Formats: sequence, C-alpha cells, structure tokens
Amino acid sequence: MTATKSEFEARLRQIGAERYHDKHPFHHLLHSGGCTPDQVRAWVINRYYYQSRIPMKDAAFMSRVTDPALRKAWRSRIEDHDGTADNEGGIQRWLRLADAVGLDRDYVASTDGVLAATKFAVDAYVRFVRDETLLEAVAASLTELFAPAIHAQRIEGLLANYAFADDSSLSYFRNRLKEAPKDVAFGLQWVLDHADTAEKQDAAARALMFKTDVLWSQLDALHSAYVAPARIPPGAWQPGTHLTETPQAKAS
Repeated sequence: MTATKSEFEARLRQIGAERYHDKHPFHHLLHSGGCTPDQVRAWVINRYYYQSRIPMKDAAFMSRVTDPALRKAWRSRIEDHDGTADNEGGIQRWLRLADAVGLDRDYVASTDGVLAATKFAVDAYVRFVRDETLLEAVAASLTELFAPAIHAQRIEGLLANYAFADDSSLSYFRNRLKEAPKDVAFGLQWVLDHADTAEKQDAAARALMFKTDVLWSQLDALHSAYVAPARIPPGAWQPGTHLTETPQAKAS
C-alpha cells in the first residue's frame, strides 16, 4: 500500500535516525577531542575524496535530466562545491582545513593517500547516481536531511577540543549550515512528489539506506586504519608524512 507523503517522510527520517554516520564511533571520538592530530589528518585526507566527488556526482546526475527546471534547481549544488566568482566553494574550504591541520594541500588534492575502501565507497555512490533512476539518485542525496545537526555538533566539538579550529578552518561546515537547507527542502519535496507508488517508495528508501552505508563504510575504513587495529593498508597516507611546518600543525 502506498504511504501518504507524511508517512513516507517519517519513514525516510527514521532511516537517518537509525543509520546515519553521526552514530559511528569515529565521529564520537572526533567530536569529543579524542582523536590524535594524525587521526584528524587522516579524516581530512579521506573526507576530501568524498567532497571532491560530490560535484562529479551531481554533474553525472544533471547529464541525464531532460527537465530544464530540475537542472536549474540542481546546478547550485555544483557551484556550492566547485565555487563561483563570488563563492570560494566547498572544495577550497576543505583544503583550508587541510592547511590548518598541517597537511600539504597539494598532496590532499592529489588523493594519493586516500584509503582504497574510501575510494570504493565513494565511487560506488557516483556510479549509483549515474546509473540508477532519477528518483533513486535524488533519494540517495537525502542524507542531507540529517547533515545540519552533525555539522553543528562538529563545529562545537572541534572548537572546544582542537587548537587548529577557528572560523577559517571550519568555514566549510559553517557554510553547509546555510547551503544544505535549500538542497534538503528541494530534494525531499521532489522525492515525496515522485515516489507515488509503494514500489517507488521502497526504491527511494533503499537508495537512502545505500547512501548511509556509503558514509558509514568510509568511517569504518578510517577507524580500522588509524584507530584500531591501526592497520594502514598499502598506499594509504602514513602519519608523519606530507606535512607542512605551521604553528597550527604543531599545536593541533
């Protein structure tokens, strides 16, 4: 039986309540100040891969959209990350975070040190958005429903516990607090309007669960490599390498 829009929205929100990566042990460690400087750096390096692929994912999505109105509404997501003449963009803001924790930003941007598992998870998301239905692709983006809360917690936790944290280094998260709500409002309404059968609602819910798995898998890989059992796989970033000598790095 097809759920009402309000019932279906509640179902989607429950997926986030149960499966969003704010519940992962690594995030609790990070936000509480329990990460070492190198564990923070490993997070910055690996999360950059995800950030850098988001506009690629959105470009792949837009290449399939025949409705000009949907393309027009969606294109701001690419601009939010890549930047415009008036907006630095999320990718550059993330590289400022890399500077603040003492990493060589060119190394971070190269993605050479990213964990293989991170790449597998993120690349799977890009392929999903490229290959599955538009409804499933939009539904997978609805983890944005749950992102503002984690960004707010992260800002508070990083400011309280790490010397590198300030308005400049955390500008990515502050900007997402402003950018994400418009994306959430549009994406959620689009899914609610287009998931008009029980089968489509099930497909959209599975897509959102897939995306939570993508995010969770990244943190699993990070925790395994740099926290416990701290088994760094071949090719991944090695602590103590690709650093810059900055006061922030020494103090972090």
